[in-house]
Amino acid sequence: MCESHHLWVIWEGQMKPTSAKQIARQRIQILFEQAKQVCKTNPQLAMQYTKSARKIAMAAKIRLPVEFKRETCKNCNALLVQGYNCRVRIKQNREPHIVITCLNCGNQTRIMLSKKKEQKELEQNNYQNEAPC
Repeated sequence: MCESHHLWVIWEGQMKPTSAKQIARQRIQILFEQAKQVCKTNPQLAMQYTKSARKIAMAAKIRLPVEFKRETCKNCNALLVQGYNCRVRIKQNREPHIVITCLNCGNQTRIMLSKKKEQKELEQNNYQNEAPC
């Protein structure tokens, strides 16, 4: 008798075969939802959830979605909540960017708002699209 090695997940009341990566994505999403629910009452548990989610992503060789990356501190695995355990500032030095500072460990994360390469490409495209006089 030949057994298939497919994994089954209940999705909208139906059983569907899924891959290990899909199951990992679902578990990561569940862990982040649980971490958001308990972050203010039990921050240590929220840290454990985010740490577990990151380990699952590494083991399954999948990238964490950008929204999850921006909500966690890479240094201490804390779930970042504005006004509670992180500070968010907009800076205009060189290029406009957002600085998120974790108040637990002091780690800073920078998110660029505009990139020079994209602006140059847009300028070049606009220049090429202009009609000669």
